Amino acid sequence: MQFSQFELAAIAIAIDDEVLEKRSETTKRRWGVHPTWRKREAEGEFALLYKELIDDESKFYGYFRMSKECFTFLLEKVKPDLTKKITRFQKPISPIERLAVCTRFLATGDSFKTISYSFRLGHSTVTEIVHSTCRSIVKRFKKDVIPEPTEEMWRKIAEDFEKLRGFPNCIGALDGKHFVIEAPANSGSIYFNYKHTFSIVLLALVDACYKFIAVDVGAYGRNSDGGIFAQCNLGKRLENGTLHVPIGKNLPGSSTFAPYVIVGDEAFPLKTYLMRPYPGHQATGDANKTNFNHRLSLARRLVENAFGILTQRFRIFQRRMKLAPENVDYIILSTCVLHNFLCKQKDYTGLINHSTQNAQPHLLNPLSVLPGRPANDAFAVRETFKEYLASTAGRNFIGQQYQE
Repeated sequence: MQFSQFELAAIAIAIDDEVLEKRSETTKRRWGVHPTWRKREAEGEFALLYKELIDDESKFYGYFRMSKECFTFLLEKVKPDLTKKITRFQKPISPIERLAVCTRFLATGDSFKTISYSFRLGHSTVTEIVHSTCRSIVKRFKKDVIPEPTEEMWRKIAEDFEKLRGFPNCIGALDGKHFVIEAPANSGSIYFNYKHTFSIVLLALVDACYKFIAVDVGAYGRNSDGGIFAQCNLGKRLENGTLHVPIGKNLPGSSTFAPYVIVGDEAFPLKTYLMRPYPGHQATGDANKTNFNHRLSLARRLVENAFGILTQRFRIFQRRMKLAPENVDYIILSTCVLHNFLCKQKDYTGLINHSTQNAQPHLLNPLSVLPGRPANDAFAVRETFKEYLASTAGRNFIGQQYQE
C-alpha cells in the first residue's frame, strides 16, 4: 500500500501528538505540594523538636551549635530579610524556621535532601532557604563583626598577642584554608590543588583571640597562599600602607624599635610587615634563629586553631560540598561572620580574653619591592626580632608570659 505525501504528513503529525500526550501524562504533577510536606507544621522536625529544645540550653547548643541567646539575637537581625509575604495560595515559612534550617545545615553538613526530609520541605525550598539566609547573615553582620581595623584596634590586637601569645608587636596570624568542593562543570584545573582535590581557598588574618580580622574568600584551589595574598585587597593595602597600621613601638623592656608585623609560614613572602620563619637550612645549628622560628610558630598556629574551631562548629566543611562556587563563597563567608559574632557574644568559653592599650598614632610607610624578592629592610626587621627574642630583655619578656 502506498501513501501520498499528504497522507504521510498526517500520519506523522498524529504520531507526534500521541507521543506528546503520553509525555504530558507521565510528567504532569498530581499535586502542588507533596502530601508528605503538607504535614510539616505538625510533624516536621522543627515543629516537633524546637519547642523542646528551647527549655534545655545544653540540648539547644548541641543542635544549633550556638546558645539560645545568640540564636534569638541572630534571628532579630536577619528577620526582615527572611519574612515573606502571605498569599492566598500558601502560608510562607516563618523566619525562625528558615534560620533553623540554615543553621542546622551548617552545623551538621547534611545534604539538602536529608534536611528536606527531616524538616518536610521541598529540596529546592531548602536550597533557597540556605543560600538566602547565608547572604542575609553576611549583609546584616559583616560590617559589625569584621570591620575595617582602626589604629586603636591594631594596637589592641598587638597587646593581646604580647600578653597572651608571647610575640611582641604582632598584629595577626595569616594562613590559607582549602575547603573541598565537587569539581565545577567546565572548570578545568583551576580549582585543583596540591592535595589532589578541588577546593576554594579562604585566606584569613586572625587575632590572638581566634577572631578573623580580615578574610578573602573565593580564590581558586590551584593558587598558592602567597599568590592569593599578593592579589587580594588585604595584601595590596598592606603593601601601599592604607590599612591604618601604626608604624610600631619599642619592644617590651628595651629601647629597640620594631614595626608591627604579621606572622605567616613559608608560603608567604618576607616583608617589613610580614614575618616568615628562617629556612630550615639556615636555622640548623643556629640557636637564635631556631628560637625565633619557634616563637613565630607559636603565634602563627592561632590561625590554624581558628580554622579548627570553624570546622568543628560548622561541620559542613568536614565533607565535600556539592554546590556552585559562588554559593560556597557565601557559605564560607557567612560562617566566618557567625564565628566572629559568637566570639563577640562570648560563645567560646575560655577562649576570649580582651585587653586594651593606648599609643601614639602612626601609619605604616609603603615599601616597594620586587615580587618574591625580600628587600634588605625586611631582612633587617626579622633580624631585629631574632636578636630581641634571644636577648636578656626578650627572655625576661617571654618568662613573664609563662608566669602570667
